[in-house]
Amino acid sequence: MAEITPAELTDSDETSRHFRPMAGARNPHLQTMLPRVLRRRLQFTPVWQRLDTPDGDFVDLAWSEEPEQAKHKPRLVIFHGLEGSLHSPYAYGLIQAAKARGWLGVVMHFRGCSGEPNRMHRIYHSGETEDGRYFLEWLNSRFGEQPTAAVGFSLGGNMLACLLAKNPNLPVSAAAIVSAPFMLEHCCNHIEKGFSQVYQHYLLKLLKANATRKLQAWPGTLPVDLARLKNIRRLREFDELITSKAHGFNGAVDYYQRCSAMPLLPSITQPTLIIHAQDDPFMDSHVIPDMAQLPANIEYQLTEYGGHVGFVGGTALRPKMWLEARIPDWLTPYLDKQ
Repeated sequence: MAEITPAELTDSDETSRHFRPMAGARNPHLQTMLPRVLRRRLQFTPVWQRLDTPDGDFVDLAWSEEPEQAKHKPRLVIFHGLEGSLHSPYAYGLIQAAKARGWLGVVMHFRGCSGEPNRMHRIYHSGETEDGRYFLEWLNSRFGEQPTAAVGFSLGGNMLACLLAKNPNLPVSAAAIVSAPFMLEHCCNHIEKGFSQVYQHYLLKLLKANATRKLQAWPGTLPVDLARLKNIRRLREFDELITSKAHGFNGAVDYYQRCSAMPLLPSITQPTLIIHAQDDPFMDSHVIPDMAQLPANIEYQLTEYGGHVGFVGGTALRPKMWLEARIPDWLTPYLDKQ
């Protein structure tokens, strides 16, 4: 793929390059939580589709429009974060931005994250790349070759980095990764401290509720029973008892070490934008890669503010979701290039 030169960048890319937090809302926790408070509701009617997986399970897809009628358009694929979905503000906001650009957008829900428990003796995790690979290859085969960008948020960003590094020939023209926990064990340690424990409690509540639905619908499909699940108090404990055992790891630490994307970043060959906020309450400096180790096709942007998948600018009366401009502007030369 030809390298994109500065002359090929759009004017809007130049204006969206720098993040300026909303006045009075630089606090990382405000930035993290504001999108759920300020974000407008879904402004399009999603088209849902169930994709059967080779192992007898399924993933659910949420399209911005009927894909058969829009298969000639450039595509933007979103991989959401832990217990996220189309209804996560960052997901539907970016899908709406893609739709406004004339692109076909789609969220691939990880197993069990679309509202219906998956059937198999497994769930999803930060390094599970097979569903993402299968979906992207199916997309290319089913609807034909078109410029395709993949965007991963948080857990989905770590997964996407692993996916790209392990599959250099994937039909992906470019990628963007936001707020990814590239060093999983360090992130797990960080979220157990201080105010960040609030996020651990919130995420663990979602995970346990989802696992409860799965065990009620498909008894015996997780390595714990409902009583043991109820007593889990930390994300690390959930990963030790459920995530690692359901996916063949030798405990949580083994899972964290084998699925952290940081060591794999130099192997990514697709043009990729990586965005972190220095004040992200979910993680610390361990997720910041060594710039000298990154290949030329990766652009790394570390903002001073932004929280975790927050990046809210503008004003209280007219908030602006920076990622919905920054990511499409950066991807435009790859998706709209003829």
